[in-house]
Amino acid sequence: MRMTCTCHIVPKDVLERLAGDKKLAPELRKAARDTARLSDGLRALRDQAGMLTQIAQQTGAHLVELAKTPKVTVYDCKQSQTLPGAPVLGAKTSKDMTAKRGFAETTAVAKFYRTVFGRNSIDDAGMTLMSSIHFGKHYNNAMWNGTQMVYGDGDGKLFIDFTQGDDVVGHELTHGVTQHSLQLAYSGDAGGLNESMSDCFGSMFRQWRAKQDVTAADWLIGADIMGPTARGKGFKALRNMAKPDDKAALAPQPTKYSQVTAGMDPHYSSGPPNLAFCTACVTLGGKSWEKIGQVWYAALTTSGAHPHMTMPQFAARTRQLAAQKYPGQAVVAAAIDAGWKKVGL
Repeated sequence: MRMTCTCHIVPKDVLERLAGDKKLAPELRKAARDTARLSDGLRALRDQAGMLTQIAQQTGAHLVELAKTPKVTVYDCKQSQTLPGAPVLGAKTSKDMTAKRGFAETTAVAKFYRTVFGRNSIDDAGMTLMSSIHFGKHYNNAMWNGTQMVYGDGDGKLFIDFTQGDDVVGHELTHGVTQHSLQLAYSGDAGGLNESMSDCFGSMFRQWRAKQDVTAADWLIGADIMGPTARGKGFKALRNMAKPDDKAALAPQPTKYSQVTAGMDPHYSSGPPNLAFCTACVTLGGKSWEKIGQVWYAALTTSGAHPHMTMPQFAARTRQLAAQKYPGQAVVAAAIDAGWKKVGL
């Protein structure tokens, strides 16, 4: 079984659509086209890393704690495509703002998972969190490649430096958490759940950093990496969890489970579970990570590997966990039920 996880924040078809937009300058179309091609070429690395993780868990090798807290390292690719690049010494105080921000955001994600969910790094064993910045020339994406983070600088017009999106950082690192927990495949319902887990925890991380409750949150994914040209064309984000079919999103999604079709890109089939999570959070009120987020985390991490989990199965799991974790608080289960019913589950 292979995970075949694409794990890029910007869907390939969005890049291809931008590459074919003759209203854009030739250099922007080229940047989008090159990014799409390069992203395809990185798939083998992710597949191999996913298979190694599966073997490690089957043999129990993952039970060894590497460190009490994860080390955060940053490398500079200097616009090359060589990974990991040159080590950035003193990234925490670097004059390179991308390096400094990459270190700070990654450290914050580790703190988020530790403080909110009691998790020690993405593998829950103190795994070093390694990031490579300035990857490629005008590379319009960020990704988890199975072992580390990779950030492009963007082309400055369609997209800007991908480390500027705290939800992007949280989203991509959560692919690592999924890799070390449910091990969701990247097709069918499981693929949509895989992407949705990253959107949910990326959005929670963004809200947690800003100390926002569910009504103050914008529920957008990728708003801070949109460049001036993309904004000028009316796009405000990649996705909108509160309104998946939002036409102001670069990648509008279906809102009902019945609209998910065979072979659909997980960046789109994640729409219904995204809306279910957002609806549950807003229905309950308060802070997303305090109760609804706790149920989602338990559903992600307490079932063991379940690579082909369906959305109805995940919905049932969250309903069950809500009743178990909050037996005296029926409003939690009711909010989660309302979220899934909103999308037809």
